[in-house]
Amino acid sequence: MLITLGIIVAVIGFIILIYNGLVMKRQRVNQAFADVDVQLKQRQNLIPNLVETVKGYAKHEQETFQQVIEARNAAQSAATPAEMSQAEGMLTASLGKLFALAEAYPDLKANQNFIQLQNELSAIEDKLAAARRFYNSAVQDYNTSREQFPGSIIAGMFNFESRDFFDVGVEGREALSTPPEVKF
Repeated sequence: MLITLGIIVAVIGFIILIYNGLVMKRQRVNQAFADVDVQLKQRQNLIPNLVETVKGYAKHEQETFQQVIEARNAAQSAATPAEMSQAEGMLTASLGKLFALAEAYPDLKANQNFIQLQNELSAIEDKLAAARRFYNSAVQDYNTSREQFPGSIIAGMFNFESRDFFDVGVEGREALSTPPEVKF
């Protein structure tokens, strides 16, 4: 009887241990996503100032400005990691076009406000890349724990859902891998 009771207590303890580990990892994913979200919001808040600065020099480039604004609006309205990833990929590509446009305007490239905004955006991009890496690492750890035995049983019993990686997509990867050349 005591052996049976000991086994039951051990099994319950093991289930609690696995459950708490999954909860901890899920919370780490949530926190990492919140960090990504903060960086995305800072980036999105900087874009209108950047667009207005460039507009002053390149008034006839309305199509490029419209693409950047539409991509920013899509990024702001995205709700899930998958939607955000896709929208941020489009935003990265449109920002690349905006910076390429700046190449044609030497006065703009020398403008202190533009230089400051570009430096701020570059710093945010670095922080965003680090936040994405941390988020994707947390997602990998969480998803692996919920898919491995016996975690898969506990995850299924308590409805621990799989999480998506933050992937900027093909367009975003191309824009990130071949950034526009900006010279001052």
